[in-house]
Amino acid sequence: MLRIKELDSGYGDITVLKNISLNVDEGEIVSIVGANGSGKTTLLNTISGILSPKKGEIWVEDQRIDNLPPHKITELGIVQVPEGRRIFPLMTVYENLMIGASLPRAKAKAKQNLEYVFDLLPRLAERQNQIGRTMSGGEQQMLAIGRALMAEPRLLMLDEPSMGLSPLLVSTVFEVIAKIVEQKITVLIVEQNVKKALGLSKRGYVLENGFISMEGSSDQLLNNPHIKKAYLGM
Repeated sequence: MLRIKELDSGYGDITVLKNISLNVDEGEIVSIVGANGSGKTTLLNTISGILSPKKGEIWVEDQRIDNLPPHKITELGIVQVPEGRRIFPLMTVYENLMIGASLPRAKAKAKQNLEYVFDLLPRLAERQNQIGRTMSGGEQQMLAIGRALMAEPRLLMLDEPSMGLSPLLVSTVFEVIAKIVEQKITVLIVEQNVKKALGLSKRGYVLENGFISMEGSSDQLLNNPHIKKAYLGM
């Protein structure tokens, strides 16, 4: 579904990502793991069109997208849940969700997708008239995921979904992600919690200092001595 070929990206004169190549197949959960500052968010923002690549290509199936604006990429079903949730704090839960269905592709299925989101995340149904900023961090993360699902994603990209959450809520978030994949939605997850991310995914890439330093099955990476020492404290 997603192919990235020899990608460089960054900010102004600063190149953060260097020669990145990876692929995500339809129906997979793929993890991008690495330390803070390794370039994980830059990668997702480049796929989403928020940043323009300095070099390389990004393909979704047979369409090249690295020259498209963000709304066109979203309309293709490439949807990002941003780091830090980024909900609209003064809008209600319902209003936040409906913002996710604002593009034509998603608007046509808004009612059906709202029912799905409320079934998957019943707390949002209970609190649909509550103002976003009054919700807990975990509830706001669920709202951010629900808003993304309203956009009718084919590829859902999650940027640090466990950030700032208690261990119990982290487990809940990852359980929700597993249920999303059951709906034939492909998932690319960027995460510092290496054990959780690789435990959920089929394959993974390790991003270090802007380069992909390792790739392989999740089992291979979890058993790699470098990963154990650098990320798992073993």
